[in-house]
Amino acid sequence: MSNTQLAGGDERIVRRYEYDDSWVLVADLGVADEDLDVDVVGDTAIIVAEIDDDVSEAEFELPGPEASVTTNNGVLTITGEK
Repeated sequence: MSNTQLAGGDERIVRRYEYDDSWVLVADLGVADEDLDVDVVGDTAIIVAEIDDDVSEAEFELPGPEASVTTNNGVLTITGEK
């Protein structure tokens, strides 16, 4: 397993785990699950978060296509196979 940690401009941490046959991205977004919408199109994740009346959108490239997405208490987990 390998582990990569990235920090964005707002210092939110994204961790990337690489396994022999899969990869996992984990980010603590600090947004309630019902205020978070994530779509995966090919190898791109599109994240839309609504905080109060403000909507923020971000997209980033994934290590591979066909990923599954879960959220739990504001933690976003995207998993895919190699």
